[in-house]
Amino acid sequence: MAEAVIFNIAGKIVDYLVPQALEKVGKLWGVRHELEGLKDTVSMLRPFLDHAEEQYHQIPHIQVWVEKLKDAFYEAQDVLEEFNIEAMRRELRGHNEMIKEVRTFFSSSNQLAFKLKMSDKVRTVRGRIQAIIKADREFNLDERPVHSRVERERRKREETHSFIREEDIIGRHDDKKAVMNFLLNSDVKEPISILPIVGFGGVGKTALAKCVYQDSKFGLKMWVCVSDDFDVKKIVKNIIACANKEEPTGDTMELLQSNLRKEINGKKYLLVLDDVWNKDQDKWLSLKTLLEGGARGSKILITTRDPLVAEITGTVPPHSLKGLSESASLDLLMKVAGQKIEEIQDSNMLAIGQEIVRKCSGVPLVVRTIGSLLFFKKTESEWLHFKDHELPEVSQREDSIKSTLMLSYDHLPSHLKQCFAFCSLFPQDYVMKKQTLVNLWMAEGFIQPSNKNQHLEDIANGYFIELLWSNFFQDYEKSPNTNEETCKMHDLMHNLACMVSGTECWVARDDTKSIPERTRHISYGPTFNLMGKLPISRLKANALRTIVSTARYWEMKEREVMSEADLCQLIQNFEKLRIMDLQATVVEKVPRSICKLKQLTYLDLSHNVTLKRLPNSITRLQNLQTLNLYGCGSLEELPRGIKKLVSLRNLNIDFCSNLSYMPRGLGQLTSLHMLTRFILPKEKALAKNYCGLGELNGLNNIRGSLRIENVGSVTDTAVESKTANLIGKHSLESLTLYWGDCHIDDAVTGDRSEALLDELRPHSNLQKLNIEGYNGEGFPKWMTDCHVSSLPNLAELVLKDCKRCKHVLGFGLNKLKKLEISGMELLECLSEECWQSLTSLACLWIRGCHQLTSLSLGIRHLSSLEHLDISECWELDISKDESGNIFDFHGLESLRSLFIEELPKLASLPQWLLQLSSLRRLRICQCSNLKSLPEQIEALQSLEWLEIIGCPSLTSLPEGMRRLTSLTHLTIFGCPELVERCKRDAGEDWHKIAHIPSISHHIVTPEIIEEGDP
Repeated sequence: MAEAVIFNIAGKIVDYLVPQALEKVGKLWGVRHELEGLKDTVSMLRPFLDHAEEQYHQIPHIQVWVEKLKDAFYEAQDVLEEFNIEAMRRELRGHNEMIKEVRTFFSSSNQLAFKLKMSDKVRTVRGRIQAIIKADREFNLDERPVHSRVERERRKREETHSFIREEDIIGRHDDKKAVMNFLLNSDVKEPISILPIVGFGGVGKTALAKCVYQDSKFGLKMWVCVSDDFDVKKIVKNIIACANKEEPTGDTMELLQSNLRKEINGKKYLLVLDDVWNKDQDKWLSLKTLLEGGARGSKILITTRDPLVAEITGTVPPHSLKGLSESASLDLLMKVAGQKIEEIQDSNMLAIGQEIVRKCSGVPLVVRTIGSLLFFKKTESEWLHFKDHELPEVSQREDSIKSTLMLSYDHLPSHLKQCFAFCSLFPQDYVMKKQTLVNLWMAEGFIQPSNKNQHLEDIANGYFIELLWSNFFQDYEKSPNTNEETCKMHDLMHNLACMVSGTECWVARDDTKSIPERTRHISYGPTFNLMGKLPISRLKANALRTIVSTARYWEMKEREVMSEADLCQLIQNFEKLRIMDLQATVVEKVPRSICKLKQLTYLDLSHNVTLKRLPNSITRLQNLQTLNLYGCGSLEELPRGIKKLVSLRNLNIDFCSNLSYMPRGLGQLTSLHMLTRFILPKEKALAKNYCGLGELNGLNNIRGSLRIENVGSVTDTAVESKTANLIGKHSLESLTLYWGDCHIDDAVTGDRSEALLDELRPHSNLQKLNIEGYNGEGFPKWMTDCHVSSLPNLAELVLKDCKRCKHVLGFGLNKLKKLEISGMELLECLSEECWQSLTSLACLWIRGCHQLTSLSLGIRHLSSLEHLDISECWELDISKDESGNIFDFHGLESLRSLFIEELPKLASLPQWLLQLSSLRRLRICQCSNLKSLPEQIEALQSLEWLEIIGCPSLTSLPEGMRRLTSLTHLTIFGCPELVERCKRDAGEDWHKIAHIPSISHHIVTPEIIEEGDP
């Protein structure tokens, strides 16, 4: 990690000392000359750092030199940040405080003292760097232009060839078949077809390519190992040499391209380009053009670790090569270890082998390496000893594994190396949240924008995707409900992260007694006592930058209280902290001394449920980017001077249930990208002292989710709603408008709400909209216009507790996938127009609409609907349409699940339900007047799961139950007579359900069901 750090910090130092900054700081404190000297020193050294980074893992002396330089660069960065912080503080005080205070703080004596102190610091750190520079002469480091870093020649992988023995390929039959099908396919339109084979290092891409290369029947076959040096001239030379079995004589591209065309023109050829790393599309296209002279049906196979390379090169979707199955891994292990499975079937060695391969994660390279270690171990006891004592260390000490993984790491740019190595702070198999990672990387300064118009969040998201695509991260998931993105690291990748981070990152455990003094980032788990066990005396107080918790809040319930004195001590010991993560550490009070952490960029106090207030001194943390207060249920208010946190980008106050308003001035924090809640004061008298809707006006960088609470308390609707400027928040994905406590019988309030909602139109990029507690009678045109959609990207809509609304006329939302209509007690009908445009709707919930009498015929338009949930609609008769006619239609052909609950009007299942040919799950609950199921229930041939709960009037099952051959689960609760008839072997209806594999039925009362509905 150190080798990646120095180049990036050097860049930050140089970038900070641009002429504009030098001019500004020079005027303030008269230190321009000293800063220019520092810039010159670092700029002179920067071109040599590229070579130092390359040699870092090969030459121990360079490691020592880099470590010293890194320490000096960190010190220089601290000095420059101190200038920046003081400059911001001066600007804020000049704008916001009394002149007397400004004069006191910035008196000539104070400025002179600051100048002398900082001048000395700059000279000292510059001298330190110059002394270190002198030592590099003995290493013969080359000077390389900074712009050539992406082109630098990295450590080479051993050149590959095309030969492989067929018996060496194990567990790849399906992969080989898929690639061979590509090679044999003659129905192609392109001059050449290109298939990339993608997978992580060591998974067997080259081996698979060799296997199909040998078996293929092409007249001309060529194999070129490209590796990381994508030199088109060199590649063309190698192709020609492979084609005519001798080196080409010419050296100009004109001669080479002519020779290449002679070799391939009119011939159907197979070319394998092994181990390609190039992401430069222009370079690839220049090579591809030269290869287009062959006969139609010519094929190119490319092996690469990088999906982006596959995207650039492939003409067909890539073949993604996964790890071996456990059985294939075992076969390979036994083969390499010199064991024959058929000869040890009765031995425990097979079971031990199975345990060993589970640790290999299906990576052939790892399996082979371990198998070679087992070759000379022939007894069961030797294998057992290896499994228990040697296996846990093997991934760290075997050069073949290490070099394979290191190759992937070496090909990362420096900024990604830092981001990846930082992840060593998390335990193995840890579920990492993408948003947390992104915020931590930003707080550490790892994110490098190329221009001022780029958002750090967008760049950091790009870093995450690059590491995911390059297989440094895996098991990516995105929650369908919260959109939270998570991932993990493969154990081998985690080991690599730990190796490259060295002592820079350290995981503190219960048995931790010492920590290397150069450690800058520490993580701790749920049982680690941060105050009692952190060996402060062993750490350089100025070095530690990060304290991160890797525990989840539910794991930390038994923690001792972290007192104010404890936290004061922590702050005093580590004043250079950038990141302080104290989630769920039972912090009751944050001390005023928090302001001493001048360089703090990330503060996590989430899940400290007894924390009531934050000191106003926290607003002196001008560098603070992230403030996480999630789950601080006792927190009563935010600091009144919060507007001074000018660098704040993320403010999470979800589940801070005691917060009732936002401090004035929040709208000045225009750097905010995450603001989870915006709370308007309920009382009109408080509105002048706290945030109104108008403070949202300039917060147009907000993204993700925003919940605006107590919208109903807004009285000046014409002014406030327009100045909120929701339509200007183009990155907002989810918006909740919560009206709060409103008087639903107040027509004036209702009219005001309608006018307010009409003005609160969000940007067209919005994907999710929740409207809760709204007390208008109708919805604005931007929601209901069926012809011109104002929200073309909306995928989810929730209308909840809109108690005065009687009609829902329509939605022009053809991308809507989820719709919830609940708690709308006066809703009488859902017009046919309401459904016509909802052709993408997949999930529909209709709940607590007590006056709703019928479903509209328009429901037949919901051709994509998969889940329908109708409950607590006391007047609803789902068997009739809005005109009172029998509800019979063909539609809902995609419906998979139907939940019906608390519909007193339901006496029998409607006819339309029997036409749901795709229905797999049917749940009928608390329908007290349901008397029978139709004989034609056998029409539901796809039904797999049937639940009947709390329907006491249902006394028997129809004969058609016997013909529900797909039904695998039947549940009957709270239906006394029916349960009796369904008793195993004895009940009158048993023969109708005896074929069902899983049957559960109990006699319980409906009241019990209400309390503990399964």
